[in-house]
Amino acid sequence: MSDTIADMLTRLRNASAAKHKTVDVKNSRICEGIARVLKEEGYIHDFAILEDGTHQGLIRLTIRYSPGGEAIIREISRISKPGCRVYRGVGEFPRVINGMGISVLSTSRGVLSDRQARQQNIGGELLATVS
Repeated sequence: MSDTIADMLTRLRNASAAKHKTVDVKNSRICEGIARVLKEEGYIHDFAILEDGTHQGLIRLTIRYSPGGEAIIREISRISKPGCRVYRGVGEFPRVINGMGISVLSTSRGVLSDRQARQQNIGGELLATVS
């Protein structure tokens, strides 16, 4: 697998559509950072790092649903890809649904949401958008 971020987002999108409570994805520092941002912004309940007998391990994401049973994550899409990287400065972050969604960025200070990056006044690679 060459794109662990796309794999994580696809697994999360599919599990959310199928109404699963949890989903397991391969562990990496960037995927762990994305999971942390999703938890801080309220898109997932929690995440845990699991050992699976390999050096890499797994991240178990607990998906969050509304009281009516609808998934909180309506749309999640990969922006920067291995073949075409997308970098944005602090003033160029896209407004996802006029601020109702978030952008996830990889910066020099780790993986951050667009709100956190604006507060810290830093730009970076635009990994994904979530709404």
